[in-house]
Amino acid sequence: MTTMNNSLDKPVAAPVLAAKPAGAPMLAKILLAALLLLLLAMPGFLSTSLVNAAIQMLIMALFASAFNVLAGQGGMLSFGHAAYFGIGAFATLHAMNAVSGQGLLPTPLLPVFGAIGGAITGLVAGWFSSKRSGVYFSMITLALAELLHALAPHLKSVFGGESGVPSMRMPAWGFTFGTPVEVYYLTLAWVVASLALLFFFTRTPLGRLTLGLRENAHRLKFLGYNVHMARVMVFVISATFTGIAGGLLAMSNEAANYSVFEVRLSSEVVLNSYIGGVGVFFGPALGAAVMTFFGYAVSDLTRSWLLYQGIIFVAVMMFMPNGLSGIVAWWRASKFTGATKLGYVLAWSVGTLLCAAGVVFIVELLQRMLSDDYQFQLVQGQPWPALNLFGQAWLPGAVVTWLLPVALLAIGGVVLKLTSARWQALNDGEAQ
Repeated sequence: MTTMNNSLDKPVAAPVLAAKPAGAPMLAKILLAALLLLLLAMPGFLSTSLVNAAIQMLIMALFASAFNVLAGQGGMLSFGHAAYFGIGAFATLHAMNAVSGQGLLPTPLLPVFGAIGGAITGLVAGWFSSKRSGVYFSMITLALAELLHALAPHLKSVFGGESGVPSMRMPAWGFTFGTPVEVYYLTLAWVVASLALLFFFTRTPLGRLTLGLRENAHRLKFLGYNVHMARVMVFVISATFTGIAGGLLAMSNEAANYSVFEVRLSSEVVLNSYIGGVGVFFGPALGAAVMTFFGYAVSDLTRSWLLYQGIIFVAVMMFMPNGLSGIVAWWRASKFTGATKLGYVLAWSVGTLLCAAGVVFIVELLQRMLSDDYQFQLVQGQPWPALNLFGQAWLPGAVVTWLLPVALLAIGGVVLKLTSARWQALNDGEAQ
């Protein structure tokens, strides 16, 4: 029993979850309480469009957290998690349309059917996919999701074909659920409850066993555990809460079509989770919320917003492999004073913003130069006409047009290099 306990305790001692200061649990509770109060008060000072954006952020945060149970904690990277999200959405919609549109349950309880749909689908898919591990597991999950995506347009009685399945939220418990604010609070209640249950799961024996699956499944098998059944159970739990997220999306939009099964959504939850940091429980939720808001804010400003998402992911994986939540862990683990750490963060932020400005300038300039509207203006033998960008006219053939972004990148790179060298010197001096 001592050997088993040691094997299961080892993953918990990962760098991100290392020994915490005595006041850390209390501080974490205070921060969570403050965040919850902020979420409760948000609709009071947000516009309708921002309330809708906040609903999407909450849903994607739950989706990423459910995915992280499988990928981050269990070490099983799924490339087809949109399948359970979509099944949860359609299960909820059919429950809403049942009984002549009155619904099988009152509106606030309808995401239960999303959970049931996700759990059943996850049980079937998890039984087959979890017989393999590593890249084979990932490919099986992708294949199953793509199979469902290919079949969905032909199963019109279930998925509604091109037009999808529409529905309508019905009044219940004294609420009409006809305004974004009411839908926001309903979504918030489900997301908070689901995250609390997922967090509780990480503290259960099965949750601890999940970490063992990630670190050393062969040792668990040697100790007598049924590794396949453990993987299936983790898969089902992840798919269940993913189905809840899909059900909340269906209730928010009052419709869904087979596009929810697209691989784009599966890849999006992977990117969001790793950007936030899969080593911390709330990391994926943070990444999903930030990137969902980023897409909402930037998609109306540029056609290249998906490219920026990819650049952010590459940059985070290269320079912050622990994700955005790793910044918090770094701050707590560092022994320097708050002023020293704050100065380093500010210098790093300045360098990052300068590099980002240079990248954005180049991307937007190239996007406009390669657009069909601009290409039609070109006359052979004549200089390329000026482009309007950031309120200024820029000549593509002028040296200064390209010198500016290169200078921004160079200055930002120098700032980052000097900041990193300074921080390394401080660490070396502390070690001595």
